[in-house]
Amino acid sequence: MDVHGLAGLTAIITGGSRGIGLATADAFAAAGSNVVLTSRRLDSALNAADSINARAEPGRGVVVGMEAHATTPGAAELCVQRTLEEFGSVDILVNNAGTNPAYGPLIEQDHLRFAKTFDVNVWAAVNWTSVVVRAWMGEHGGSVVNTASIGGLSVEPDVGVYNATKAALIHLTRQQAFELAPGVRVNAVAPGVVRTRLAELLWSDHEERLRSEIPLGRIGEPEDIAGLVTFLASRAASWITGQTVVIDGGALLGDASADRAPRASTAEHRG
Repeated sequence: MDVHGLAGLTAIITGGSRGIGLATADAFAAAGSNVVLTSRRLDSALNAADSINARAEPGRGVVVGMEAHATTPGAAELCVQRTLEEFGSVDILVNNAGTNPAYGPLIEQDHLRFAKTFDVNVWAAVNWTSVVVRAWMGEHGGSVVNTASIGGLSVEPDVGVYNATKAALIHLTRQQAFELAPGVRVNAVAPGVVRTRLAELLWSDHEERLRSEIPLGRIGEPEDIAGLVTFLASRAASWITGQTVVIDGGALLGDASADRAPRASTAEHRG
């Protein structure tokens, strides 16, 4: 049974050939949606689509891989046009493409790395949403989900430029939701550390320590985020827009490895 109302819809997922994007494409297909996943390389996109289509369970949607760099001029227009030709609609857009070439302190960054990070992580989401709205959603409605990060809500070493892009994306999510309502809903997810190649520097050499610090005792898996994305795109979230939903295992609550022994109450001290 299609409990979320996703069967027969069409989703475009940028940066969909691996990690969170690939898991999200699989989740939408499992729910009966047709999916177009994009990658900078055509072979990566096709291989990712084939890996999902190979499951071929009853009721699954069809996944198509397309080459489309998130910031290449005209790439969004071409991808949306081909999607409409293939499936007849673009009901869901997941702006998932992201990059982080600007690793290190802010004072060590050059303009090229700074600009590339903002182009991919912020401008691409604005542009792809604009193209999809003009081509389909503006008349027919739809749902957009942006992949942000808890880094956009906090401060930490070495990823200042990346986190600034995610803070901008969180605000732009609210702005897009305001401008595009009521026909188009726009929300964002803000993952913590997830087991992906993009986030590898944040977990690969010290996963055990991270697990001890996260209240729910593990780093995230791409499938964790995919479940939230499909919910936000579904009819179950039909009265949610302009929101950024944190999904971090409780990481923003504080270090779970710290001493959490209960303190004596003021009354006990006085007694």
